Amino acid sequence: MGDNAARMIGLHESTRAAAARPDTTRVPYLPGLDGLRALAVVAVMIYHANHEWLGGGFLGVEVFFVISGYLITLLLVGEHERTGRIRLSQFWLRRFRRLLPALFVMLSGLAVYMALFHRRPQGQTRGDFLGGIFYGSNWYQIVVGQGYTAAEAYAPLRHLWSLAVEEQFYLIWPIVMLFVLRRGAQHLPRIGLWLFGVSVTIAVVTGVFFAGGDIATTCAPGRMHGYWTIAGRCISINESLYLSTFTRAGGLMLGAAFAMVWRPAAIMRSRLRDRARRVDLLAGAGVAILALLMWKLWLTGPGHDLGIRFDPWLFRGGFFATGIATVLIIAAASHQRAATGTLLGNPLFVWIGTRSYGMYLYHWPIYQIIRKQAGTALSLGQFLLAIAITLPITELSYRYIETPIRKGKLAEIYGRSRVMMRVDRENRRNLTVIIGAVALLVGTAAISFASADNVCVGDVACSLVTPEAATTTAAPSSTTVPAPSESPAGSTTDGSAPTTTAQVTTTSVNLDALPPIAVGESVMKGAEGALVAAGFAVDSAESRQGPDMATELANLRANNQLGRTVVIQIGTNGTVDDSTFDAMMASLPPELTPTVVFMTVYADQAWVDGNNERIRALAQRYPQNVTIADWAAIAPTVELCPDGAHITCHGAAPIRAYADMIFDAIGHPELKPATTTPAT
Repeated sequence: MGDNAARMIGLHESTRAAAARPDTTRVPYLPGLDGLRALAVVAVMIYHANHEWLGGGFLGVEVFFVISGYLITLLLVGEHERTGRIRLSQFWLRRFRRLLPALFVMLSGLAVYMALFHRRPQGQTRGDFLGGIFYGSNWYQIVVGQGYTAAEAYAPLRHLWSLAVEEQFYLIWPIVMLFVLRRGAQHLPRIGLWLFGVSVTIAVVTGVFFAGGDIATTCAPGRMHGYWTIAGRCISINESLYLSTFTRAGGLMLGAAFAMVWRPAAIMRSRLRDRARRVDLLAGAGVAILALLMWKLWLTGPGHDLGIRFDPWLFRGGFFATGIATVLIIAAASHQRAATGTLLGNPLFVWIGTRSYGMYLYHWPIYQIIRKQAGTALSLGQFLLAIAITLPITELSYRYIETPIRKGKLAEIYGRSRVMMRVDRENRRNLTVIIGAVALLVGTAAISFASADNVCVGDVACSLVTPEAATTTAAPSSTTVPAPSESPAGSTTDGSAPTTTAQVTTTSVNLDALPPIAVGESVMKGAEGALVAAGFAVDSAESRQGPDMATELANLRANNQLGRTVVIQIGTNGTVDDSTFDAMMASLPPELTPTVVFMTVYADQAWVDGNNERIRALAQRYPQNVTIADWAAIAPTVELCPDGAHITCHGAAPIRAYADMIFDAIGHPELKPATTTPAT
């Protein structure tokens, strides 16, 4: 009884204290923060369209993190001071009503689109859908190696990683705040200082673990720099630092720390209410810092010799500096007498900011539908088309999905509809038909996804260390070679390329009866339809590296799938040295494969010229059966994709040029098909 009485007295006193100072417990609407959201989402959308336009635009996500940490903490502190507790169930319900409806609409719409028009990547994107539904996209992408920088794959849900980080924060942070607030409001400034220290610690740890220098796009023995091996899987270190909830919590903690010392209503009751001009100057500095960081920082670029390299300044202080700049802007945007709030809170910025969640949610899938694969830059025309599609969808979602559900008016609207339907039975039947059709489409799409073939996902998952994994994870969607007649034999046990001809054997197979086979990367994949129509077998894979090619050729030889003619293209994705080419040729002796055509490569990458020099030298090193098809000489004469490498963006002409070059190289022009269409 005594404990209960004391608890009731304490609750009564806290409630009475809150009633005495209501202005300090409420969180006012801050249009300036919506304006800041607008700037952040526009920066992200520009970056996603074309990295060249704004190399550090992805930092807009860090701005969102800081704003979320600030506002969520502010709301929790205010609720505790008003009521003496935090109602976790109500908090989570509000978050779910805010976030889930639009997410599920986007996922459903995308699933229906893919089931109807783009079924091929269903097996690869199934995990992305599950990760999106359960807000675990960031961890899923880390595990499969399909991170934020991975190119070539059709990845319509890659952007959900940041929403997963925020939702995980929403799940955990209120529980943490329960314990924090039990210590009393007088301890909040000290706790804020501790949280600032946590943010600094995260920045330091991120900088320590960052892997600098050239990093291969896929891991394999001899090129493990930049990778951890965990439970037999290769995990990209820098991708993990970029995507993981722990390392990206720095911005959230920075925003939370600031909320404990800078509460808008309380500021107006202190001497700081007269410091608006100084606060505006700080905001100006914050905007300048953000602009500089977004202009100067970058995420990845080509390596000097191999693969890619990440910006060291980004991981060694760039994220933290972005957070500090954002805090400076928040300080002014939340100060009711500062001009920053008025400037950022203009009607256009507020309109964008209030719809920033929908814009972020819908823009990326629309980008992917237009460009077909990640890593391909949009042209200005494509970008304007994407925006013209994104904005109406965002507005419809905001008006008819997000706002009614967030405000709890969906039941009211449904109730009115039921009354109207009683009056007009025909409308009721029409509504029933529409709802039934939507449910049928979504259900059919779900079944289509569930029944899709399992395929490997991500650069890392498709190039694991063991050859067993490499052969079982090869994507069926990109391989049209005949099914193996027997188990692979002769692979190396460490996943490296074979180096001897001991594995080159054939048993009870007529090599003359096998079709010519083209083995290559994603560039070749673009011409798969034309090659198959001409009688080729095709084994193409995205992000394939030299050692992967050597292993694949050894496996194909062991499975009696290499005939008399083999066309190879390798070298677009990283350096291929002479020893790796020798390993490839070990599977292609002239007595078994008298015609081997190596294609040069064409891309704006540092290693391409060196690779082409080694490829052209193969004709002198292996004169008995090697000839060269110089794609690097032909590619500049055709219209390539905006990435300057792929051939699928401008109709049939680039694909026809690529396929014709292969037909001419093997000396069989009669194989040229009458018509050539892009592979789907």
